[in-house]
Amino acid sequence: MLFALVYSWLRLLLDIADVRVRVRTPEAEVLLLRHELRVLRRQIKRPQLTPADRLIMAAFHRLVSRPALGGLVEPETVLGWHRELVRRKWAAFGRRRGVGRPRLEPSLTELILRMARENPNWGCVRIRGELLKVGHRVSATAIRNLLRREKLGPTPKRAGLSWRAFLKAQASAIVVSDFFSVDTVFLRRLYVLLCMELATRRIVWFAVTANPDTAWVTQQSRNLAWQLDGSPVRFLIHDHDAKYAGPADAVFRADGMRVIKTPVAAPRANAHMERQIGSGRRECLDWILIIGRQHLERVMREWVEHYNQARPHRSLDLRTPTARSDPVVTTAAVRCRSRLGGLLREYSGVVAAATA
Repeated sequence: MLFALVYSWLRLLLDIADVRVRVRTPEAEVLLLRHELRVLRRQIKRPQLTPADRLIMAAFHRLVSRPALGGLVEPETVLGWHRELVRRKWAAFGRRRGVGRPRLEPSLTELILRMARENPNWGCVRIRGELLKVGHRVSATAIRNLLRREKLGPTPKRAGLSWRAFLKAQASAIVVSDFFSVDTVFLRRLYVLLCMELATRRIVWFAVTANPDTAWVTQQSRNLAWQLDGSPVRFLIHDHDAKYAGPADAVFRADGMRVIKTPVAAPRANAHMERQIGSGRRECLDWILIIGRQHLERVMREWVEHYNQARPHRSLDLRTPTARSDPVVTTAAVRCRSRLGGLLREYSGVVAAATA
């Protein structure tokens, strides 16, 4: 510390002597500024420079000698600043919006993505052709880039068929079946056989018995096969219940249908039928005390008619299983029909009579 102080005073005396020889006021000011700079550098080891400071020093570094810089900056530092300025210039130039092709309209983008998702086996050229049919001219490259941005791979990766898509495609040819039990007020257990068409969710057959032996189940198989005569049913799905005897399945095989048994203790493998049985219990059977077999048959008949003809289904876009088209919206009056003493209610429009 003492040595630095002596050195500073000696340097100052030499500078003053030099000034007296040349007696120049501007040079004296420069000497004073240099000394102030030394004082500041003793207090601040590394000053924080702004981009403007770096720009000024880089511009004037060639106009002054290196000792005049006083060690504030090194030549390598100035060169580094210059390289950074060049990099930023070209980076900003690269961010400028080019002239290229205009972006696709949002509605057109949505249409392309819809076609790609609904038709996984279509390539970019096929999608381009479909767009030309509806009056849109889009290059295959633009379609490919859009699919990549949306994480939709090429056709071979999108064309894989999932179990959901497979079952949906085969639903019109599938009938599902299952048994469920109902206990009467006299603690007697009755069994209900229920069969449903998977595509329309329509219950195509039901039967009630207290003794589901082989003869009874085989006869119900004949009745179901007769009921399905002429329909494109190819598969019958049921579980490994012992009630489904060999002769019963043989009836369906004789009619050209394939019997598929679900895995043991896997109710989700026949989830559609499990859901239908659950709906029947929650909306109907859990609210009625069943007296006997005939009573249960009447209740099930009312429930099946209500389910097929009047109950909206979520998987059918809130249409009924037997509906062929969307209902016509009118301003007619609304009629309410009650079943099972008001437990089930159905609403329908009444067309007003034409006035003369």
